[in-house]
Amino acid sequence: MRPNTLKTIWSEGKAVINGWCGIPSSWSAELMAHQGFDSITVDLQHGLINYDTAVPMLQAISTTPTIPLARVPWNEPGIIMKMLDAGCYGIVCPMINTRAECEKFIGACRYANAGGYRSNGPTRAIYYGGADYFDHANETILTFAMIESAEALANVEDIVSVKGLDAVYVGPSDLSLSITGRPRMEYDGFPDLFAALDTIVAACKKNGVATGIHCSGAEHAQKMIARGFNFVTLASDGAYLTSAAGAAVKTMRGAANTSASGITPPPSQPY
Repeated sequence: MRPNTLKTIWSEGKAVINGWCGIPSSWSAELMAHQGFDSITVDLQHGLINYDTAVPMLQAISTTPTIPLARVPWNEPGIIMKMLDAGCYGIVCPMINTRAECEKFIGACRYANAGGYRSNGPTRAIYYGGADYFDHANETILTFAMIESAEALANVEDIVSVKGLDAVYVGPSDLSLSITGRPRMEYDGFPDLFAALDTIVAACKKNGVATGIHCSGAEHAQKMIARGFNFVTLASDGAYLTSAAGAAVKTMRGAANTSASGITPPPSQPY
C-alpha cells in the first residue's frame, strides 16, 4: 500500500505542513497540492464542498505526492466511510467532546479486524492506495479528533487515550468561542486560552498522539510549532486568494493619483 508520509514526518520529529481547500474546485485543489504542502485537507464541513465535488479534488491532489485528507461535516459514519473509500488517507472529525464520541469516530475508520465497523468497499482507495489496501488500511489511515469546546478540553485525557486515535486537531475559533464567548484564531492577550492549548499538547504527548491546529498563516503556524504542535494548517485556498487579490487592489488604489492617460482614477475605497 502507498505509504502515508505524514507518519514518517512525525517519526522524524518534524511538523506536518498542511494546506486547506474550501473552494469546490479540482483546479484549486491541484494548484494547492503543487505548492509543496505535506498534506491537503478537503473541507466538507465549512468549505463549500460536497462528496461529488470532493472526489475530483482528491484526484487532482493525487497528481502530486501530497497526502489527501478530509474534514467531514460531522461524526457520521456514512460520510466518513465514503471519504475513505474515495481515497482519503486521513479523516478530521469535528466536535469530538467525549470518549464515546471518539470511539464512534475511530470505529468508522477501522475495519472489523481492528475492532471497528468500517464497511469493506474501497472503491477508489484501492487504486490510490494499492491492491493490498485492505491489508494495511487500518494502520495507514490517520484519525484526527477535533478538540474545539470546553467540554472536549475537560475530557481531553479520556479522548486522547482512545485506541486507534492518531491525532487531535484544535479548532481555535470554536475553542475560544466555547471558553470566552467569542471566536479567535490567535490567542495573544488571553493566557487562559494558551493554557488550554498547553493542556491539549501535554495530554497528546503523554499518550503518543500527534497534535494539530488550524492557523491564520505561516507566522502563527511557526508559533504553534514552537508551542508543541506537530501538524499545522497555514491557511485555506480562499484565504490565500482573498489576501493576494486584496493586496493587489490595495496597491493599485494607492498608486499615483493620475493615470498615464491623464484621467483621474476614482477615489480609494475602504479595504
